Amino acid sequence: MSLSTARSFLSEACYGEQELDANSALMELDKGLRSGKLGEQCEAVVLFPKLFEKYPFPILINSAFLKLADIFRLGNNFLRLCVLKVTQQSEKHLEKILNVDEFVKRVFSVIHSNDPVARAITLRMLGSLASIIPERKNAHHSIRQSLDSHDNVEVEAAIFAAASFSAQSKDFAAGICNKVSEMIQGLDTPVELKLKLIPMLQHMHHDASLASSSRELLQHLVSSYPSTPMVIVTLHTFTQLAASSLIDIPKQLQLLLQYLKDDPRKAVKRLAINDLKLLAKKAPHLWIKENTQTLCECALTSPYNSLKLGMLAVLSTLSGTIAIKQYFNNMTGSSSVPPRLTDLVKLAQECCYHSNLAVAAHGVIVLSNIVISYPEKDTLQLEQDTVLGVESLLMLCSQDNSPSAQATLRTALSSLVKLLKSRPHLSQPAVEFLLGQLHLSCDSSRVLMCHTLAAIATHLPVLGDGMLGDLVDLYSVASHSSTDKQQELLVSLATVIFVASQSSLSAEVKTVIKQQLENIANGWTVYRIARQASRMGCHEFSSELYQSLRTRVASEHFYFWLNSLKEFSQAEQCLTHMEDRDYSGAMSAIAEALRSYQKGIASLTAASTPLSPLTFQCEFIKLRIDTLQALSQLICTCNSLKTSPPPAIATTIALTSGNDLQRCGRISIQMKVCMDEFRSLAARYADLHQSSFDADYATLRNVELQQQSCLLVSHVIEALILDPQAASFQEYGTPGSVQTESEYERRMMSVFNSVLEQVENLNKKHPPVSYLRYFFQKLQSTSIKLALSPSPRTPNEPIPVQNSQQLTLKVEGVVQHGSSPGLFRKIQSVCLNVTSTLQSKTGPDYKIPLDSKTNEIEQRVEPHNDYFSTQFLLNFSILGTHTVTVEASVVDESGIEWKTGPKTTVSVKSLEDPYSQQLRHQIQQGGAQPAPQRGAYNRF
Repeated sequence: MSLSTARSFLSEACYGEQELDANSALMELDKGLRSGKLGEQCEAVVLFPKLFEKYPFPILINSAFLKLADIFRLGNNFLRLCVLKVTQQSEKHLEKILNVDEFVKRVFSVIHSNDPVARAITLRMLGSLASIIPERKNAHHSIRQSLDSHDNVEVEAAIFAAASFSAQSKDFAAGICNKVSEMIQGLDTPVELKLKLIPMLQHMHHDASLASSSRELLQHLVSSYPSTPMVIVTLHTFTQLAASSLIDIPKQLQLLLQYLKDDPRKAVKRLAINDLKLLAKKAPHLWIKENTQTLCECALTSPYNSLKLGMLAVLSTLSGTIAIKQYFNNMTGSSSVPPRLTDLVKLAQECCYHSNLAVAAHGVIVLSNIVISYPEKDTLQLEQDTVLGVESLLMLCSQDNSPSAQATLRTALSSLVKLLKSRPHLSQPAVEFLLGQLHLSCDSSRVLMCHTLAAIATHLPVLGDGMLGDLVDLYSVASHSSTDKQQELLVSLATVIFVASQSSLSAEVKTVIKQQLENIANGWTVYRIARQASRMGCHEFSSELYQSLRTRVASEHFYFWLNSLKEFSQAEQCLTHMEDRDYSGAMSAIAEALRSYQKGIASLTAASTPLSPLTFQCEFIKLRIDTLQALSQLICTCNSLKTSPPPAIATTIALTSGNDLQRCGRISIQMKVCMDEFRSLAARYADLHQSSFDADYATLRNVELQQQSCLLVSHVIEALILDPQAASFQEYGTPGSVQTESEYERRMMSVFNSVLEQVENLNKKHPPVSYLRYFFQKLQSTSIKLALSPSPRTPNEPIPVQNSQQLTLKVEGVVQHGSSPGLFRKIQSVCLNVTSTLQSKTGPDYKIPLDSKTNEIEQRVEPHNDYFSTQFLLNFSILGTHTVTVEASVVDESGIEWKTGPKTTVSVKSLEDPYSQQLRHQIQQGGAQPAPQRGAYNRF
């Protein structure tokens, strides 16, 4: 395999390659490093980051970094620079270096070179390694010495290294602080060098005294050096230090506001605004009323749009936090002047109609956040002002296709959705305005407005009927070309129509949509519309679209996927025509739906591939099938009371057996089976919920709803039929006629009546299932890759271990993410569960205690830079073959455990130790006395 082969291997995006392949790639890169041509050496060096991403485990990373250290020690400065860049790119893998001392020794040897450039590269290399060698005294000493160098390149490298070590090491920061202070205040230090030294002070936050001395120095610098570059660098360092130390944020806010108000230089004002925004995000609770008022006054008096925009950006950040409540309340907590008379509201109202669209967008954000956070009775007029401001901004931006106008439109629409969720009574006129504006807007604006209408109709379904006519009229004339924006508009308009129609599309609406799809829509657009129809419950229409798409795909996996979706849509369509109390019709509909579901699950299984196993989809459909079967069985069981009533001797049997339920005959046993089945389904839904770490919130809520419905049915069966005490509640008649005598009885009756109402409305509340986003789209992807050591030389070979010893099992893992890591939830820790079971015993056959047959250990580890490692000590005292299973699950930031996997299995063979084997042979050969075991004291 040549270097080009190694390059092609490393360029593959998939994971799961064998260790042998990674080692082969490392060997080829090593050949490139040892090549006599500089170009091949450089090419080999720059391929190492891909190798680290491909196989991110310590054993390979340690070997690779040692090879890079050799190149750094022996190569020229260009190769050293390449190694430095690789090290900086692979920062999260540095802690996996096992031989840190040897690696640092090889790198550090270059610090004694006569070449200042080589020393400078070495200093930057040491700075990049500060996270793994924060307390190396020889590195500290070299950095301190290099700060006094006469070579500018070496001094700049020393400053970089000093800043890196100051961020990691408290001792180094305390030791270097005085030297940095002397250099900054020294008259012989050039101004350019001072500007590079000052940012180092932002890392002096390890203790209060160090932060205080650094702050005093910065205060002195601000007053002593009034030049623009010095003030900008010093103020920003001031802000970074305050944000890290936390205790000085109120003082820093006052300082920044003072410069914003009094300093005439635009560059300084712009820096102050940026730092204020940083502190608004970091600590909004520390903004007092006077700070916000000062910022408002500055914004009202500023003649520059760019500065006004920056100040409004800070205020819009603050308006969504607790700072807005502190602004509108005085120190005693009572309400101060009316909101409309405050400077903040005056500023926001003025900016809503500003000629600069970005300024107007921030004005709308501030106004809407004020309305949302303030009591409704005090903001009636302010609500109207906000709606007028939003509508004027929408009218201005909706016909402009420029990126700035579209960004402003997106901001205004998101503010409108938040406002309408808080004030639903404003929704009707807002929807009418949006529908009227849709006809006049450009295509990109129409897409955003459709998303807004869908969000409003989802929150307030009652508004759906009113907007349906306008939407259908617009859809019939919406597209005249097949551009991307036109295709997106077709999907967005169809989505709003599906939401507004509430799962029941008329024939006229279907005809209009189909006609447009046949004229200009491509296959992907048709699929997206069908997918949205499935998600919104319009199953009949989605089935027709899937049917038309099946033969237009290039892969049989896609064909089976579309075929399965068509069958699932037909199955759900069968369930839409059921009527109350029509049990025979319900049985027929469920049977027809199950036939389609069985065809669909077969196609879905055929659509899965190793790279896309469709695990969630298959499990969800299986649960849906089993739920329908359980409901069908429940109806049959209830009907059996008519066809097979209790026998005449049922009362005698009940008295004889002491089980009062026997009076009901066989239906009691059947009902218990139904109850157990629904409880089993609820447990399986809970398992599916627990294994869906990457699912969006709506999908998880839907799965949880399915679980709760199964639990509800099982509890009702138990309460009404299987539990005589609960069943006796039926004898009391209507809920209002029951006289409860204690709080406990009142609570019980309340819960019982609530359950009965939920059971009566179960079919109305939960119509045929709407398929979830996670069924079609996986917006977040998280997986864990485990490596166990010791590992067998061949996959099926067991690991040998003596029964008198314990096996140390090291488990290493890497968390792998997709394109949007942490979109819905992040990993806080990884839970590793190790179990071992005895598969076959080779020793003498005698009774073995159960705890000797198995090991069961659980540990939680927190990944650092997506890597974790831990060890388990396992005991295999019983001779034979044991199977060790390591299963990983993750714990998110809320402390919820998710069964994500993977599960890895390794075989261990427990062997008899030589002395015990010799002892057993001697006993078997005639009962001779065993020789004493040799030990350290037998010779004396």
